[in-house]
Amino acid sequence: MPAAPLLIRSSTAEDVSAITAIYAWNVRHGTGTFEIDAPDDTEMARRRGDVLGKGLPWLVAERDGQVLGYAYANQFRPRPAYRFCLEDSIYLAQAAQGQGIGRALLAELIAQCEARGARQMLAVIGDSTNAGSIGVHRALGFEPAGVMKSAGWKFGRWLDVVVMQRALAQGDRVPPA
Repeated sequence: MPAAPLLIRSSTAEDVSAITAIYAWNVRHGTGTFEIDAPDDTEMARRRGDVLGKGLPWLVAERDGQVLGYAYANQFRPRPAYRFCLEDSIYLAQAAQGQGIGRALLAELIAQCEARGARQMLAVIGDSTNAGSIGVHRALGFEPAGVMKSAGWKFGRWLDVVVMQRALAQGDRVPPA
């Protein structure tokens, strides 16, 4: 029997518990985030509300009613000059990794950010050995922008941060409207 189709959609308040659980697993077991203590539902709802309050997308990937991952874009930095530059974040449930779900989430995130007038997207990827995230970003047109060596300490080792960048829509070819 073929797998049910993957649905990429805007997140809802009802998704917060699943989002929190996915992120908690990544905090406890992964190096894609440098957080050490997993936030609770209240904090994740606050973070989601902050992103949505800026008019930016927070998406989930769902199959058979189960949230398998999520992605969102947020301002790279709060200063007004950065207003056209966004940073993406993507997290998957452990069982959902390696199935193309991250790529589907990122592709939709890029499309929605372009539609909102963003011009650049940055990926700030924890751990230079995070081949999955680096590969997904590369596949969708991100290029290496630099590596911050030994920027974080987690799981008893130093971790690099890989920065990748992709122009959105017209990029820097013309001034924003």
